[in-house]
Amino acid sequence: MHLSKQLFVILLFLQVAACSGKSGDTAADGASLILTNARVYTLDWKEPAPDGSAARGAPVDESGWHPDADAVVVAGGEIAFVGKTNEALKYKTESTRVVDLAGATVVPGLIDSHTHVFELGSNLERVNLVDVATEEEAIALVVERAKNVPKGEWILGAGWDEGAWANRYPDKVLLSSAVADHPVFLASLHGFAGWANQKALDEAGINSATEVPVGGEMRLGADGQPNGLFLNRAVPLIRNAVPEASRESRINHLLAGLKQMAADGYVTVHDAGLGSAEMSILEQLEAENRLPIRVYAMLSLRDEDLMRKWIAKGPDKDNDSFLVTRTVKAYYDGALGSRGARLLYDYSDKPGHRGVSGGDYGFNQSLNAEAMMKGFQIAIHAIGDAGNRESIDILESVFKSDPSTRKNRHRIEHAQVMHPDDLERAGKLGLIASMEPPHAVEDKAWAEARLGPERILGAYAWRTLREHGTPLTFNSDNPGSDHSIFYGMHSAITRKDKNQEPEGGWYAEQAMSAEETVRGYTNWSAYASFREDETGIIRKGLWADLTVMDIDPFLLAEESPGDILNGRILMTVVDGKVVYER
Repeated sequence: MHLSKQLFVILLFLQVAACSGKSGDTAADGASLILTNARVYTLDWKEPAPDGSAARGAPVDESGWHPDADAVVVAGGEIAFVGKTNEALKYKTESTRVVDLAGATVVPGLIDSHTHVFELGSNLERVNLVDVATEEEAIALVVERAKNVPKGEWILGAGWDEGAWANRYPDKVLLSSAVADHPVFLASLHGFAGWANQKALDEAGINSATEVPVGGEMRLGADGQPNGLFLNRAVPLIRNAVPEASRESRINHLLAGLKQMAADGYVTVHDAGLGSAEMSILEQLEAENRLPIRVYAMLSLRDEDLMRKWIAKGPDKDNDSFLVTRTVKAYYDGALGSRGARLLYDYSDKPGHRGVSGGDYGFNQSLNAEAMMKGFQIAIHAIGDAGNRESIDILESVFKSDPSTRKNRHRIEHAQVMHPDDLERAGKLGLIASMEPPHAVEDKAWAEARLGPERILGAYAWRTLREHGTPLTFNSDNPGSDHSIFYGMHSAITRKDKNQEPEGGWYAEQAMSAEETVRGYTNWSAYASFREDETGIIRKGLWADLTVMDIDPFLLAEESPGDILNGRILMTVVDGKVVYER
């Protein structure tokens, strides 16, 4: 061929390639996955207003919400294209997997920003006491488990509700009689109470002379001996007597928990309060490339040796690793259900009692300040209005002494009950309120009795916090609450429980819109972990972290919100790989 003709052919080929829109694109090297015929909500539009109304440009009109795309192309672990199905199919190669979603909904990958995945995994092996209503029902389940457990081995359970049972706490009498040959420890739903039989007390060496930590309560019987019920900071007395699981078992617990989260649509978890043993396992699995979803690790401030190690080297700076460690979890007060949350004034249902906080609850203020000044994000567990105020005071005091610490997006975990003055302060200081929508509908049966009619107005106050400019992130605090995204969304949107109670919603003025709720579990949670430039919305060039579900929460929120509870996860995609498929 003549040279000029050769050049002409080459130029013509390059022109055609350029017109195809794929030249230099990762998709040109082969899309690994194309999702078609979907209802895609990218969230790639401006944030809703503080009152929940959608921003100009959001895909909503007088007829309601509608998706802003129907196809997503994945290549090289990133999103290569978002738009129409016919355009997406142009990226197909011989090796591309194409999935016709037939109208299923795609949202940015779900993020649970406060979890306890080791516990979740271990609870899969324990006696499940969630939603058990009475002491007798719980004991019957333990008796049934004992039939298949060798004599003398521990029986563990978890999930009885320390808030709902607070005025009728169980003791060891019936449990010891029914299960005499096994030490039994039954953790409460949120971990702030523990219930044991006599054999467990004997194994632990616990008696009336046992010293109880400040901030804890070991209940005594008429004989002056421990009655088997432990609250708040006293729970570790009995919990720590349980034989430690082997490293292999703990690895299996972690993997089971992470795989369960993947099956439930989550691409990332923020694991709160990790100690040295847990961090060692996470680091091992990351090195072995065995983490199925991303983990944002929150170090336990209570583990001083671990904290000293990390303060010496500083927080992780990368975002891309499947394990990123840049946050410290600190406990400041107890739980409202067990009356451990620190209140500004007496509990309405227990005059003379205000809970416990600070150093009495194991909070090391100087170590916390060191971590802040080293660049760590701090996530303080604060439940009561005094607990929240004092936590904010502590953070603000460090901001004043070292203004550079203010930029690290510090978080209040739960932010459950706040005084009106502090609801406004949190926003002004740029703190993030990390909250659990299910807690509101689970606690409604007793929360007002604890707080009274005035303080309850500052509890679970998502809307008020938004109106004051406080960023929110939503999560489950599992295994303390059901981490189903459908339960979480239903709780946030309706302020009703699974039985659709109460009619109209519990303090419904604090409810969230569907958009705010989905953002709470996606891009707002990405912001809470400094990843808003990598994930949380569906846009070309961002991580291919996606969740596919069989309902459209945007439509159901308006038409039939109760049906949100019936949703199912169909697919979870992390880093471009399908890690779960129904």
